[in-house]
Amino acid sequence: MVVGSGPNGLAAAITMQQAGLSVLLLEGKEQLGGGLRSQELTLPGFVHDVCSAIHPLAAGSPFFKTLPLQEHGLSFLYPEVAAAHPFDTGTAAALITSLQETAQSLGKDRQSYLDLLTPLVDRWPALAKDVLGPLRFPNHPLDMAAFGLKALTSATFLAKRFQTQEARGLWAGMAAHSIQPLSNLTTSAIGLVLMAVGHLQGWPIPKGGSQQIANALASYFKSIGGKIETGVYVTSLEQLPSHKVALLDVTPRQLLEIAGEKLSPLYRRQMQNYRYGMGVFKIDWALDGPIPFTAPECRGAGTVHLGNTLEEIAASEAASAKGQHPERPFVLLAQQSLFDDTRAPQGKHTAWAYCHVPNGSTVDMTQAIERQVERFAPGFRDLILARHTFNTVQVQAHNPNYIGGDINGGIIDLRQLYTRPAVRLSPYQTSMKGVYLCSSSTPPGGGVHGMCGYHAARRALKDEFGLKAPKLSA
Repeated sequence: MVVGSGPNGLAAAITMQQAGLSVLLLEGKEQLGGGLRSQELTLPGFVHDVCSAIHPLAAGSPFFKTLPLQEHGLSFLYPEVAAAHPFDTGTAAALITSLQETAQSLGKDRQSYLDLLTPLVDRWPALAKDVLGPLRFPNHPLDMAAFGLKALTSATFLAKRFQTQEARGLWAGMAAHSIQPLSNLTTSAIGLVLMAVGHLQGWPIPKGGSQQIANALASYFKSIGGKIETGVYVTSLEQLPSHKVALLDVTPRQLLEIAGEKLSPLYRRQMQNYRYGMGVFKIDWALDGPIPFTAPECRGAGTVHLGNTLEEIAASEAASAKGQHPERPFVLLAQQSLFDDTRAPQGKHTAWAYCHVPNGSTVDMTQAIERQVERFAPGFRDLILARHTFNTVQVQAHNPNYIGGDINGGIIDLRQLYTRPAVRLSPYQTSMKGVYLCSSSTPPGGGVHGMCGYHAARRALKDEFGLKAPKLSA
């Protein structure tokens, strides 16, 4: 039994089914996908990604790469510029697939960038399975140690390697995906991973919307005998049909609601002490044309980071973590329709953006976000045909895993990097026999990669059935 059809729930269900078991997946909503849903949120014909939009980790996932998802309707589109970062000067830094060209564009920081990224880019294919998994003795210990020495540092510390505004700003935008103050330890980890996979394969967009990833996973799952029921919202374990093992794609808050007093006192206390991070305020726009960014790099980028300098981004993230709402928030923006003509009527466009806000915030950040876009793209507001907004409460209503708007299933700081959600030999086992967590609240955390679900299923197969999970892609 698998509860929840986000990428991790689907990965867990597929892994169990591949091992020869009979698997039923239950989804509370009528639409599959969790954070992978796409809908016409604004006007007819404008397809918006409700939650996740750009998927560098999905295309490079060691688990997803083992599946014939292309045969089930999934295709990725690769913008030439993975991510651009504009400045008030009208210029921009850009992450493109070529490591050498990206480094060359950073002027006197060229060699520093190469020294930082070249070893990781070269070793990432071998490292991916170690990094995207639970804490254990790695397959490549020396490479993992070299990565860890950099990844465990704060983004502001690692930024000292760079001298130019361009390199420091580009780095800050990458590290800010960690959704915590850039002075926190481990904030370098996500920035390094995103840059490495960007140089190896780019940051792809699923043609037709993020929903297509969920649809392809579900289609493959059903093709090997799996069963899915939607519109079944699970509030207690007693609700589940007869089963031997249950894998729950939920966070600790929901687990407490579902299992309650059946959990051991120690484990229950650990779930109660689990910490959630900042939330997001999100906007989707239907536009009369492409966003008129001043910097040409931004006009051809799938993702644009709006925050100007490292110092401004660091101040914005620190303020949000303290419960404040900065006037100039760091904004993550995606332009899917520039590369995917299925997203909007001919000649029209969509755009997707969010900023980080205090967990549970109901403050409307529409004007603050649109000022940031207008700052780097004068005339943007004139193109808006319609908009749809989500505050953190609405984000959680859409996807109950996003507690207080936290899209990572809990803050991924040093305390909760590998011990999420509890200090145990296996983070996927609960204190109940036959009940496992497979959500982003387990290692390796947030992102569309399915690795939390795969590792949870791997553990359940070993514990409950004495079976081995299918091997991951090399």
